[in-house]
Amino acid sequence: MAKVAATDETAQTASDPSAPNRVIGRLRRARADVPGRLIFTTSFGLEDQVLTHLIAEAGLAREVSFATLDTGRLFPEVYDLWSETERRYGLSVSAFLPDASSVERMVREQGINGFKASQEARKRCCFLRKLAPLDRALAGAAGWITGLRAGQSEARAATGFIEHDLQRGLTKINPLHDWSREQARLVAQDLGVPVNPLHARGFVSIGCAPCTRAIVPGESERAGRWWWEQDAAKECGLHVGDDGRLVRTRTAEVAL
Repeated sequence: MAKVAATDETAQTASDPSAPNRVIGRLRRARADVPGRLIFTTSFGLEDQVLTHLIAEAGLAREVSFATLDTGRLFPEVYDLWSETERRYGLSVSAFLPDASSVERMVREQGINGFKASQEARKRCCFLRKLAPLDRALAGAAGWITGLRAGQSEARAATGFIEHDLQRGLTKINPLHDWSREQARLVAQDLGVPVNPLHARGFVSIGCAPCTRAIVPGESERAGRWWWEQDAAKECGLHVGDDGRLVRTRTAEVAL
């Protein structure tokens, strides 16, 4: 497993103008310390857009593979932003789609919106449309860059900069782990980062269109995901499992 050097970095405040440069330093350090292929999975959300910008600023756009999980049920605004992002930064984001025959069988058996019938049905849909494509996207990668933040939910509170995905045998890199959403918003604004217009309409965490709604003041960031379910974790399984813990990972012993 790759070893990443320790630093004296601490959590940044929303008003800290040096925060983007510190993230650039984290990205460069991860590139230097994690041998092999690095892949950044983006959903084109606020954090992922900021990271895309900073990866480009770090001069790593050709060193990192960009990938997204196209579930087939994304908002039109996501596809527009996808195209704009590729054009803006001169890069290509590879799409990983679900297996067509598996999705066809699921729709036959539970209906096009059958995922609302039960949590089991919803998790089946998430597995086919997201988890299985993610495994294909990460195949052969040494490091996985994400836009996870510890403040996104209680389930993600333990998120650190460097984690080891024990099952996949790769290093998970979360350069924005100690940022707040407000900090990400301000940095995106200051740097002119293209963002999804749905954010301005209250859509904070954006997933598949049928499974995402806007939130109201006072609700948690992920309250708009699968809102008909009572499970407070609000996760699809990419990062947090059924027990509400970060899946298949342990945090590396580094000070960041």
